[in-house]
Amino acid sequence: PASIDACATAVAEKTGKIDLLINNAGIMACPLARDARGYESQFATNHLGHFQLAMRLWPLVKATGAGARVIALSSLAHKRSAFHPEDPNYERRDYEKWQAYGQAKTANALFALYLDTLASPSGIRAFSVHPGGIMTNLGRYLTEEDIAMMRARSEGDASAGPSFEWKTVEQGAATTVWAATSPLLADKGGVYCEDCDIAALTGPDGLTQPGGVMPHACDADAAAKLWEISEDLTGIRWPG
Repeated sequence: PASIDACATAVAEKTGKIDLLINNAGIMACPLARDARGYESQFATNHLGHFQLAMRLWPLVKATGAGARVIALSSLAHKRSAFHPEDPNYERRDYEKWQAYGQAKTANALFALYLDTLASPSGIRAFSVHPGGIMTNLGRYLTEEDIAMMRARSEGDASAGPSFEWKTVEQGAATTVWAATSPLLADKGGVYCEDCDIAALTGPDGLTQPGGVMPHACDADAAAKLWEISEDLTGIRWPG
């Protein structure tokens, strides 16, 4: 948390405004660990860290005003778990690394959804993005079993989970850049994007489908609750 505040201070010393804020950093499927505040590391890194950074940098985004955008990197893995407001940090339930990653990725989508409701009156929009399956060091915690599972999914084995196709780093960045810049999204803030398009809403069987966004990642009430909890956990209030 201290490094996030230091980052925000350093950025403010270099520029008076931010046009595009892309929250991309993350960890995936790691063993149970906790940050300096005691929060579960995937939720803390993938969501709370981005929430804190966006709030600290908000005066710079607001200085740009209409046309500025905030992009939150979500994932197909959001299908693995809704947000659990009763126990976001796995203090009362058993930890499962993929479920925890899924909750964090759902939180990314809900963050963008609620931020857009707050910021859109100023012409600032927020979006969430599924970049695709990409071979990067995000997978540094994967076991041989995890790798075999992902290989099976990429080969279309539905029993292993939703199928996907591997992308290059450049292909994976494409939807992020599209969401940050495309005029086609000018009046469509808060949406979840994949493959340079707005994702379709899936039904109850969405976990077995290769793409789309689950209803629990588009739930306005869940987004409002996540925002409230994020403010409480970080001690940072919306400065807009």
